[in-house]
Amino acid sequence: MSSTLLLVAGALMRVGFLLFGQYQDANMEVKYTDIDYLVFSDAAGYVWNGGSPYVRETYRYTPLLSWLLLPNNIFEDFGKWLFITCDLITGLIILQLLEMAMVKGWKKTVLGSIWILNPMVATISTRGSSESVLTVFVMLFVYNLLKRNVMTCAVFAGIAVHFKIYPVIYIPTAIIFLLPVHSIKQVWRSPGVVFEDSVITFVFCTIVTFVTLGSIMYIINGYEFLEHSYLYHFIRSDHRHNFSIYNVSLYFTSALSQIPSADFTRLAFIPQLLLSAVIVPLALTKKSLCDTFLIQTLTFVTFNKVVTSQYFIWFLIFLPLYLRNSSLLSLNKSKGIMALLLWISSQATWLFFAYKLEFLGESTFFPQLLLSSVGFFFVNIYILGLFIDDTTSKHNSSGI
Repeated sequence: MSSTLLLVAGALMRVGFLLFGQYQDANMEVKYTDIDYLVFSDAAGYVWNGGSPYVRETYRYTPLLSWLLLPNNIFEDFGKWLFITCDLITGLIILQLLEMAMVKGWKKTVLGSIWILNPMVATISTRGSSESVLTVFVMLFVYNLLKRNVMTCAVFAGIAVHFKIYPVIYIPTAIIFLLPVHSIKQVWRSPGVVFEDSVITFVFCTIVTFVTLGSIMYIINGYEFLEHSYLYHFIRSDHRHNFSIYNVSLYFTSALSQIPSADFTRLAFIPQLLLSAVIVPLALTKKSLCDTFLIQTLTFVTFNKVVTSQYFIWFLIFLPLYLRNSSLLSLNKSKGIMALLLWISSQATWLFFAYKLEFLGESTFFPQLLLSSVGFFFVNIYILGLFIDDTTSKHNSSGI
């Protein structure tokens, strides 16, 4: 199957999902459309009428998203079509990156299908989740980084971080990738290399892009932009639909009239950022850029206070590139299959108890959901270990 046919098949699948979703919304008690899409649409409605998107409760995003969805006020499904388009553009960039990595023919088709024909990916965009807009920015950042288009790469990095905070973990990785050394050990011997022109250009342009966008949003929306788009995410305590190991703690804490000063969940970002933004990039970037992106993103998600199905998209965009030369598809195929089965079964276990809680009204938060979250956490840790061992043993002359 050619890349064009693969993308057409992906587009048709998404149209089918969207049409079924419209039927489900109209005829079934459980709705297909994500509640977040209603939030986006309402926020766009307030902007359309000259107001602030933050008038809509639970709108925790950049105003840029509400601007992109202004046509929703004329055609309510516009946003879903936009997200589907971004979803397919992400798939196209993945195929181009596979070409850059010298992956061709049936192998490129199979690896590209991990994103393009993935029903989970299609479901998330057709339900109205905006993650695919972000994945386009992230993949354009990666594509231009590999092409050494430093200024363009930096602009997309700045946009991605503005759109959602977590891509900031990729900045150290990009800096290390641009350093004119073969090993991070050489930096300790010659620290002056960190002032390489390409590194300075990248850092400067990323900061300028991020600050410029943030300043414009602040001028228009004031402090509520900072509060809802950024600061909220450091203190959020969502305990619904949350796979995180912190889930049960957040649930019990939310019932308190006053948050205790010793609440350890406030410090969750410390090990999360130390691992994903410092240790993983230092250890792996010079081995393989895209493998590093996958591992640090999975690390970030695993240690996050809030983990929903949409977050899996963040690391899934790098999986096709990681698997192109992974021993988990050849010498260690049994380990790869075991990892996949464990990941799916641990999710299914959590979802089973979440269903009993939400739809059957059974109290399953403790111990069922707690143990399910712990199990899912350790499965992710196991998979991270497999990925790290696999990456360090790879022979990767391209650096991609």
